[in-house]
Amino acid sequence: MKRLRCAILIVMGFLFSCQDKVDRKNAYVPESSGNLNHVNIVMPEKDWNSSLGESVRNELQQIYQGLPIDEPQYSLNYLNPKTFTGFARQGRNVVWFQKDTLAQFQLAQNQFARPQILARVTGEDAEIQQFYFKENASLLRRTIAENEHKEKMRRINKSLTTEKILTDRFGIKMDYPSAYETVKDTNNFVWIQKPIRKGHLNIISYTVDYNAISTKFNKQILDIRDSIGKLYIPGRLKGSYFITERAFRPYFFQTELDGKPTYLTKGTWEVANDFMAGPFVNYAIKDSIYNRWIVVEGFAFAPSANKREYMFELNTILRSFKQMN
Repeated sequence: MKRLRCAILIVMGFLFSCQDKVDRKNAYVPESSGNLNHVNIVMPEKDWNSSLGESVRNELQQIYQGLPIDEPQYSLNYLNPKTFTGFARQGRNVVWFQKDTLAQFQLAQNQFARPQILARVTGEDAEIQQFYFKENASLLRRTIAENEHKEKMRRINKSLTTEKILTDRFGIKMDYPSAYETVKDTNNFVWIQKPIRKGHLNIISYTVDYNAISTKFNKQILDIRDSIGKLYIPGRLKGSYFITERAFRPYFFQTELDGKPTYLTKGTWEVANDFMAGPFVNYAIKDSIYNRWIVVEGFAFAPSANKREYMFELNTILRSFKQMN
C-alpha cells in the first residue's frame, strides 16, 4: 500500500470548522429513519459481490455475544449508489463507498439526517477502499453502537415508568418504559417484567455482600445467579427454577457503570427440571459506600423468535444505571 499518498482522515463529530458548526446547527435536516441496529451500505453492485462486500459483511455482521443462536450485531441493507438520493439518504447509519483519487476514511455526523452516522470510504479502487475500511472497522462498530444506544434511549424516554421501586429498595435508578411492571418485590430482590408476543422481557435486581465476589468472580457470579434463581424465580413445574446454562460458556468482561467498577456477564439461562431457556446480561456493580455489590440483570424469554433486539433493549436499560445515594 506504499502507493497510497494520503493518510487516514477521521472526522469524529464531529471535527468541523467553527463556521461549519454554526451552519450545520442552523440548517434543517430531516429526522433519520430505519430500524435499530440496521446499517445502509452504499457501493456499486460489483463491489458488493466482491471481496470488498465480503469484508463489510464480515466486519459489521460479527456475532452478537450471549445469544443461544447466532445473530449478527448489525443487519445490512445494500443500496446501489444510483438509488442513494432523497429519502434513501435519511438512514441513521450509512457506510458510503466512493471512487476518488483521495484515499481516506471519514466519519461525519448528521450529514443528511439527524441523528445520523455517515462513514465515507474513498479510494481509487475497491482494494484501497477495503484497506481503509478494515483499518477503521472497529472504530466504526463502536461509533454505530453508541449511536444506536442513544437512539434506543431516546425512544425509551418517550414513555418512562413512574415506578420508584428500585430507588426505594436499593437506592438506584434505571430508565425503563412504562410497559414494564413489578411482578415481585422482596426485601432484597425486585423483578420487573414486560410482556411480548409469546414471551416476556425481565429485569431483576438484588444486592450481595462485598466479599461475595472476589478474584474468582467468574464462578462466583454464576453461583450467585443460581442461588438467586432457586430462591426467587420458580419455573412452570413444581421443583423447577431459574439457573445458568453451563453448557454454553458465558462471556465475562470488566467495565464500568455509573463510574463504578463492574463485572459484565452475558450468557444463557435455563430452568432446572423444565425446558425453558434464553439469553441474559448481568452487571455486578461495586458499591464501596455500602460495602456491597449491586446486581442488575436482564433476561428474555422469547421462544422461536430472534432475540438480538430484545437483549439490546434490556442492555440499554441496564446501562442507564445510576446510584442515587
